[in-house]
Amino acid sequence: MSEASRTPLIRLAKRDAMDPRKAMAIRIGSIFLALILGSIPIMLTGANPFKAYGVIVAGSLSKPIYLKQTIKIAIPLLVCSLAIAPCFKMKFWNIGAEGQVTFGAICASYFAIHLGGKVPSPVILLIMAVAAAVGGGLWGFLPGFFKARYNTNETLFTLMMNYIALGIVNWLQGGPWEGRKGTQIVPFFHKSTYLPQIFGVQCGWIIALVLVVIMHIYMTKTKHGYEVAVIGDSLNTARYAGMNVKWIMMRTMILSGAICGIAGFLILAGDNHTINNALSGGVGFTAITVSWLSQLNAFIMIAISALLAIITKGSKTLNQRLGVPSSVADIVSGILLFCMLGCEFFINYRIVFRKKSDKEVNA
Repeated sequence: MSEASRTPLIRLAKRDAMDPRKAMAIRIGSIFLALILGSIPIMLTGANPFKAYGVIVAGSLSKPIYLKQTIKIAIPLLVCSLAIAPCFKMKFWNIGAEGQVTFGAICASYFAIHLGGKVPSPVILLIMAVAAAVGGGLWGFLPGFFKARYNTNETLFTLMMNYIALGIVNWLQGGPWEGRKGTQIVPFFHKSTYLPQIFGVQCGWIIALVLVVIMHIYMTKTKHGYEVAVIGDSLNTARYAGMNVKWIMMRTMILSGAICGIAGFLILAGDNHTINNALSGGVGFTAITVSWLSQLNAFIMIAISALLAIITKGSKTLNQRLGVPSSVADIVSGILLFCMLGCEFFINYRIVFRKKSDKEVNA
């Protein structure tokens, strides 16, 4: 058998570092492509796509109240994205941010229920934040421990723990924390557990921005961040260098879970003011997309989180103003994310075709 016949007809090859300007042009082009493709389902409903996109932007930014609601959506999304970035850098696939957010909120809710109105607001808020971080860290530690000790599949482990956390909330809603019997609703917490507002928005946005700076420094300037990067590049190299790989895995998952727990606290004390099975709202899964789109860059996560928050908030007005079904808005959002993620493929890889002359032609 000839060498040419053993060569695949089509294969992928890793690109060398692409010119940043060319990479940026591809990313911008992917957004325009997404807008074009997204206009198709909008037109099928009989709506004008240009007007629909205008409604999305206006419905999220045109009025102060819309802007505040958009920021509220972006806050937990940004914090969760920061949380899972170290795990992904280490190639530990933490798909359990939803559960870590939820369990952190459960721990914070316990103190909100039992201490709300009995201690000063700053004290109870601090206790809730610490409890949420500890709870989220514990929920992250468990899959980290089993991965390090028994080499379990972290994707399945973290994913299943999401449903365990959700099951705990369902039990609490209909059991120990239920308000009026039969409602399966946890009463609203005391006002002392509410986060104060700054410029009309809960102060969680300040916490999120502080975490951006902290996580950027942690990932790029510290020994811990360097160890995470080495493990992600080569597990054998990390072991050869004498790193305690098992402990680094567990430590990183504790950190990731703790930050997710803080996101749960921000949702709880800044917006929901009670706990229910819809508290996380899928933010843990959406954060995965934000992390990948930002290339694990903490500062770029701000822009991506804001963009998704604008789409989420603005799409809710499509049905009200243009009669566009909310499912169509979800399709448009999915197309945008697909194109933005897909462009990263073409930035990092090239398609190589085999020719009879045995010469490679790059696509």
